[in-house]
Amino acid sequence: MTSQEGPKLSKMEFIKEGSHQLRGTIAEELQNDSDEFSGDSTQLLKHHGTYQQDDRDLRKAKNPDGTPKGKSYSCMIRTRVPGGKVTADQFLAELDLCDKYGDGTVRLTTRQGFQLHGVIKGNLKAAIKGINDTKLTTLAACGDVNRNVMACPAPYKNNAIFDSMQEMAYALAEHLRPKTTAYFDLWITDEAGNKTNEAGFQPVVEPIYGKTYLPRKFKIGIALPEDNCVDIYTQDIGLLGIVENDAIIGYNFYVGGGMGVTPSNKKTYPALGKPLGFVENDQVLAVAEAVVKVQRDLGNREDRKLARMKYLVDNLGIETFREKVAEHYGSTITAPRDVEVTGIEDHMGWHEQGDGKLFLGVNIENGRIKDEGDLRIKSGLRKILETYKFNSRITAKQSVIFCDIDPVLRDEIDQVLTDHGMKKADELTLIRRFSMSCPALPMCGLSITESERVMPALITEFEEELARLGLENEKISVNTTGCPNGCARPYVPDIGLVGRAVGKYTLYLGGNSLGNRLAFIYDDMVPLAEITSRISPLLESFKEERQPGETFGDFCHRMGKEALQEKAGLAAK
Repeated sequence: MTSQEGPKLSKMEFIKEGSHQLRGTIAEELQNDSDEFSGDSTQLLKHHGTYQQDDRDLRKAKNPDGTPKGKSYSCMIRTRVPGGKVTADQFLAELDLCDKYGDGTVRLTTRQGFQLHGVIKGNLKAAIKGINDTKLTTLAACGDVNRNVMACPAPYKNNAIFDSMQEMAYALAEHLRPKTTAYFDLWITDEAGNKTNEAGFQPVVEPIYGKTYLPRKFKIGIALPEDNCVDIYTQDIGLLGIVENDAIIGYNFYVGGGMGVTPSNKKTYPALGKPLGFVENDQVLAVAEAVVKVQRDLGNREDRKLARMKYLVDNLGIETFREKVAEHYGSTITAPRDVEVTGIEDHMGWHEQGDGKLFLGVNIENGRIKDEGDLRIKSGLRKILETYKFNSRITAKQSVIFCDIDPVLRDEIDQVLTDHGMKKADELTLIRRFSMSCPALPMCGLSITESERVMPALITEFEEELARLGLENEKISVNTTGCPNGCARPYVPDIGLVGRAVGKYTLYLGGNSLGNRLAFIYDDMVPLAEITSRISPLLESFKEERQPGETFGDFCHRMGKEALQEKAGLAAK
């Protein structure tokens, strides 16, 4: 690649090509005394599930003599959990590892995985090996590869539908897993001398990714028409299950969804997946591989801001993109079935599982598992997991489902939650249950302003306003991110908030909880303290002028930006 004439490639392409299949100098740097990794290694570490971060709250800290302390470096470790499916022992291991190596908290992600924060470089190998000892992995949880495959986490047992989605998520994750042995060499073995050199390096075949992997990250999600709980339209590949005779016979493929935006680059934008076609169960892996290969071969490797597959789909057009997929697949792609998304569930509260057992969805606000004051989430979850050994599922809204519960234990488990200050689903408003945020400050290096740390108080303001208007039972989704990269999918909900400057946000309206419509920019540079007051007059209009069955997002979409701003007394922008 480096010797051929052609387009000017981004620096990341050269880093990957010269990395000895994602090794680089990581092994050497794990051995040195520095508290940080070099720039090239920080890029390669992402493919191993790790981001180097520093505590931005401490950037201005000084030593006793007045000199700057310098950045306080640590790593975030993301565990890949296809479909969010984990055993009690795996969940407990994450809780143990966060205490032993991290900041004492675990975060459930918007992609159904675990994140540990605050792991210093010297503990990184032990922490990653600890995760792998539980039969989970951090490989491909980040980086220019297919990341965690999402799937509806509901553990219903009355038919094969839900199990088959979980099985498909795992099959896709394994099929698209990078084949490099670098991960095993760096993190799993206890042997010294994992260093690689030009003479000793023996590459393995990467049949799907090739020598430079993908131009950018790649995401897949699986859902049902009646429950798009994993936001399939925001994924590079979204699979919508087609059900006949109580079984999934195949999937409608949607391609080219993605949330990331760079405000300074007008060529960037959020996008929803476009219909590729219908694929029977036994061909899903082959078609997914073909889609990945089209992105591998034709995706933008010059400008990483334009490297997501959504731009390739739009540049080629869906018809040409479908033809390219068919070339790799070796056959034409069947037209999609005429099915639409009609619902979404958060799976919170008690539910009949279908086999005489129950499952329980427990809301974890913004996914942060910690003990703080009277709210002792980590202790409560640990008590349940250690006592009952329930298998669990992580949801796409950063919460947890406990599975296979004997009905006689219901009151006992409710009491455990109460004893630890944790509210049950029917004690929470829908707006709180359907809200989510990214971690943002202090650890994310990309964040412009706060997200997770301000979200609970902001939702309380919304709750008070909805109660005043008699709208407290409305299902309104609020997604907040500290920057435009969109990790909490802020461009599709009823209300989206995207960090724009310190303490200020771009306000999006007109999406919906179904995730099948993009929101529009309603207002920009909105101070945090004014968000609720900016939306309040719109909620009043919604109450008076809504059509039967209309949600707040539907109302905003129907009215449009200018009409809404007129109602709020704002000049059109």
